[in-house]
Amino acid sequence: MSIWQIAWRSIRQRALASSLTAFSMALGVLLVTAVLLVHGLITKSFTDNSNLGYDLIAGAKGGKLQLVLNTTFYLSQPVENLPYTFYQEFLTKEEQENELALMKPENRGELKDGTYAKNIDFAIPVNLGDTYQHFRIVGTLPKFFEVFKADNEVDPKYHFRHGRNFKVWDDEHGYFEAVIGSIVASETGLKVGDKIEAAHGGDPNDVHSDSPFIVVGILAPSGTPNDRAVFINMEGFYLMSGHAKVEENERPGADVSGSTISRRKPLPIKQREVTAILIRTHDPVFGRSLKNRVNEGNVAQIASPVYVIASLFEFIVKPIQTLLLVLTIMICLVSGISILVSIYNSMNDRKREIAIMRALGARRVTVMGIVLGESIILSVGGGILGWMGAHLLLFSASPFVEAQTGVQIGLFELAPLPRWLEVEIPEVIINNSWIGQFCSIELVIIPGLLLLAVLVGFLPAYTAYRTDVAQALSSSP
Repeated sequence: MSIWQIAWRSIRQRALASSLTAFSMALGVLLVTAVLLVHGLITKSFTDNSNLGYDLIAGAKGGKLQLVLNTTFYLSQPVENLPYTFYQEFLTKEEQENELALMKPENRGELKDGTYAKNIDFAIPVNLGDTYQHFRIVGTLPKFFEVFKADNEVDPKYHFRHGRNFKVWDDEHGYFEAVIGSIVASETGLKVGDKIEAAHGGDPNDVHSDSPFIVVGILAPSGTPNDRAVFINMEGFYLMSGHAKVEENERPGADVSGSTISRRKPLPIKQREVTAILIRTHDPVFGRSLKNRVNEGNVAQIASPVYVIASLFEFIVKPIQTLLLVLTIMICLVSGISILVSIYNSMNDRKREIAIMRALGARRVTVMGIVLGESIILSVGGGILGWMGAHLLLFSASPFVEAQTGVQIGLFELAPLPRWLEVEIPEVIINNSWIGQFCSIELVIIPGLLLLAVLVGFLPAYTAYRTDVAQALSSSP
């Protein structure tokens, strides 16, 4: 009979005490794994989604964090708007002519190349503020789903599970077409052809019932905040009541000639505003220059979403995660001590058993190995159960987490490496090698449990090693 078989039989003889001891270790590991997994995946999600294909966001003066959370993650509220003319500074004359082709020349004025147009890959305007149920409505242009590419820079980043992209103008629906994210579709039951009525400013009592949008497309799941957003044609957004910028001596809903705005007539430039602009530049050097130049002015500010989110996690989230991690590690240490106490307290009851094994020829090292085996079985066995339990628990909660945050949690998804450790490992290994699939902080848990088991099992094992056979047999009843 092997040492492991004897150790397992000894554990079974003390089934209740052993089960409680292993459960305490499983609980500790479950908490450690859950903290690592939740923090790691959410951090990765926020970091990845802070760079959805653009490197800069332009918005009104105010807090950069609020600008990024509102524009990228739809988690905050817009502060102010920017003049539409500021958006035109990022477009060439040709791009402006294409976007304003349906507008009368007198309403768009003289067009020319924007100040920053030559160094810009693209600039996409977004208008925020309205909601559909509890989902954010994003007024933008069709190019929102056309210019963003997948990691290979060839395939489009966003795909349509049903329907198509909305158009600037459609003969059937006019300016009032919409595309919805996958989570919006699953929670609301909306289908292609259904109508959407936006709530102005998120107020359920102020609904744009006179300007319904027709759903023409449903996005495939992308694992981004866009899964829980409703995208509408920006021209239709402008034509909803209360969305036109009212100049002095002009009444709402009137164009420069004083006539009521037609559903077939785009809003004049002077009455347009944008909430934010998504920008991708040719190179980082120009990006820094552009950010400094705009931020020094009094019209707008430019923020780098990657830098803002990294700062958020560095100064706010990281300390909280460290505290939680310390607490859960302490729970594991307490569980290890409970294993030590459990096995050590059983040594008095097992002296005769140990003496008999010694009398039958078992060496001291063999007896010591049996006790160490018990500690390893309880620690590693409980730890594996806790590790599996954490993944099962989070996987079962994945639909709720995805609905609230857009973060997808797979059953076998491991917690990513901390940022400081990624620096030490070449990126080519992490991204392009099969080794990268197993680069996870979770993989230190099992070796750590083995070390803990050896440490906590050493004292009772040493006690068994020192057991005096004659004294144990003579003192036993």
